[in-house]
Amino acid sequence: MIIDQLNLLEKYNHLHPGFKKAVDFIESNDLDTLTLGETTIDESLRIIVIHDDLVAKETSIAAFECHNKHIDIQIILEGSETIGWKPRNTCLSPKGEYNAEKDVLFFNDDPDMYFQLHKGQFGIYFPNDVHAPMIGVGRIKKIVMKLLV
Repeated sequence: MIIDQLNLLEKYNHLHPGFKKAVDFIESNDLDTLTLGETTIDESLRIIVIHDDLVAKETSIAAFECHNKHIDIQIILEGSETIGWKPRNTCLSPKGEYNAEKDVLFFNDDPDMYFQLHKGQFGIYFPNDVHAPMIGVGRIKKIVMKLLV
C-alpha cells in the first residue's frame, strides 16, 4: 500500500507499466468534471468516478476486500474518508470464494489499522492489500483507477 499526495503520483511510474497510463489520464483530464460511473480506457485501465455517502465502519468492514488481477489507485476529489487495511497474508478468514468475474475476495477479518485520505491524496492498493474504504460521515467524491496487474 502507498499513501501520498496526487501531485506526486508520477514518482511511482516505475512500479508498474500501467502507472504512466494512469498519470497521463490524470494530467490530461479535468478530474472535477469527469462523468460519474465507470469508463474503460483500454483492457488494462478502468476509471470509476464515485460521488456517494460514506458508511459506518461495520458496513465497510463487511466488504473487507482485495483483488487478484488489479491494483487500485483511489484518489480523493472531495471530502475525506477513513480506510481500514490489513496485509492479505495475515487474513485468516475468507468470506466465500474468490469471484474471478468481479476480481474480488472478501474476508471476515478485522483491519490491523485505519488511516484517513483527504482531498488531493491517493492510496494505492496492491493485491496483497485488503482494504475497507468509504468509512465516515458525509459524502465523498473519488476516483478508483483499476490497473490490470
